[in-house]
Amino acid sequence: MEVLKDGFDGHDFSPEGGLYYKENFEQSAGTVQFQRDVAVSGGALKLTVRPLCPATRQSCSERAEIWEKPELRVPYDQGVWYGFTVKFGEPIPQDDHRYLIAQWKREIDPGAEGDFSPFLALRLRQGKLFATVETNYIAPHATLATAAAGNTVATCGPGQTPVWLRPKTNQMRALVATEASWTPEDGALFSSCTDAISVINHGMPLPSPNSGWIDFAVYTKPGPDGSGHIEIFANGKPVVTVKGHIGHADKGLGKNQYFKFGPYRAANKGEWTLYYDNFRRSPRCEDVLARDLCLAV
Repeated sequence: MEVLKDGFDGHDFSPEGGLYYKENFEQSAGTVQFQRDVAVSGGALKLTVRPLCPATRQSCSERAEIWEKPELRVPYDQGVWYGFTVKFGEPIPQDDHRYLIAQWKREIDPGAEGDFSPFLALRLRQGKLFATVETNYIAPHATLATAAAGNTVATCGPGQTPVWLRPKTNQMRALVATEASWTPEDGALFSSCTDAISVINHGMPLPSPNSGWIDFAVYTKPGPDGSGHIEIFANGKPVVTVKGHIGHADKGLGKNQYFKFGPYRAANKGEWTLYYDNFRRSPRCEDVLARDLCLAV
């Protein structure tokens, strides 16, 4: 596994970063700019999406995502550390809509049936950050099947995690981390509980999108069989540890995982901008996170 790093200080992607801007219809809604006006140091990427999708086109999205080159992707059964720094441009979307700022997925081979959600995603809803983990549908035990009362997130017991069950697509999505201003109503979609995914909360919520530059360090090791492991750090502090069933094991899926970052939304009005800096990827925690923090993982 190659170590990748890009500080976006030049006029194009660094050869050492292994990144590129994918060209397709949905990506044509986006623009990528190497600039120095807004950066942690040196330069940074400015990624913007604008309205593109015609009203007659169903399930259309608008993206300005940066991808890992296919030949550099990591095998699905291996663990890998990622790091990046992100800043939300103004205005920060405040509506109830589908927004993602980073996502980790499994390759989908040609001919595979289904539309597979990212096994880990950092998302935005009503101006609030949250993180989700996806896996194949696992029917909850009878003791866990009680839905949340009213339009709120489920209240789950020890070892249980709020989840959105989607048996028709053989998937389920768990709510694993939120920012401090998150309310039970914000998570109403996660109305059931599962013990197939466990979350250790380290007492540090996700930062608010309006808090300036946010540095994420993330460890991903999918395990649809229950061996999955995820660590999320924000601004040098541990947020959550996630273990259990993580990712998909459907027929036709590829052998690798991959990471992509940038603004991604369902079709919408107006422009949405994010800035990114300090991308890094490594099998070693110390290349992405401070050594003292790595010793505790």
